[in-house]
Formats: sequence, structure tokens, C-alpha cells
Amino acid sequence: MIPALATLLVFQLLGEVIVLATDAPVPGPVVGLALLLATLALRPAWLDAIKPTAQGLLQHLSLLFVPAGVGVMQHLQRLGDEALAIGVALVVSTLVGLAVSAWTMVWLMRRQARREGGSP
Repeated sequence: MIPALATLLVFQLLGEVIVLATDAPVPGPVVGLALLLATLALRPAWLDAIKPTAQGLLQHLSLLFVPAGVGVMQHLQRLGDEALAIGVALVVSTLVGLAVSAWTMVWLMRRQARREGGSP
């Protein structure tokens, strides 16, 4: 378990280093995860060594939300004071996300129809 956990942390560290070196607008752990994916695609035997540890971490992923819950409880008064702004931001961002997703889907469907020779 320790070697697998160390492997996961090394890939996260590599991602952080790459992001810091390139000033990329992507979180380091995401880059590390992409590197891990590429490594596992090239060396599938590593999957058997990492899989049990990764599954154990995923089973207890909900524990990572405890600090966020404590933070919400500590700032409950402020959240109440700014409830309208937070609510509007949530609704507007949800609607914008849905609109952009729908527009992207329509664009992709039209593009695929053109490639197949038909028109939408």
C-alpha cells in the first residue's frame, strides 16, 4: 500500500512541478492524473499494484468533505448575510452552464452530420 500511495503522490508532485514550471492554467493534480493515465496506458502491469490503494482512497473520499463542512459551519452567519447573492450566482451559473452545454451539443451534432454527408 505504501509504494502505491507514494506512486500516486509522486505523480501529483510531478503535475505540480510541471504546472509551476510552465505556468499552465490547470491544477497540478489534474496534470499528475493525466501523467498517471498515460503511464498506466503504457505500462498496464502497474494498474494491479495501484488499484487496491486507489479504490481504498475512493471509498473514503467523503472524508475530504469534512473540512469544507466545518468551514461552512464557521461562516454560517456570513452565508446567511449574503444568501441572496450566493443564490443568484448559483442560479445564473447553472443556467449559463446548461446553455453552453446545450449549444456545444448542438454544434457537435451539426458537425457530425456534416461529416456523415447529411444535413441536420
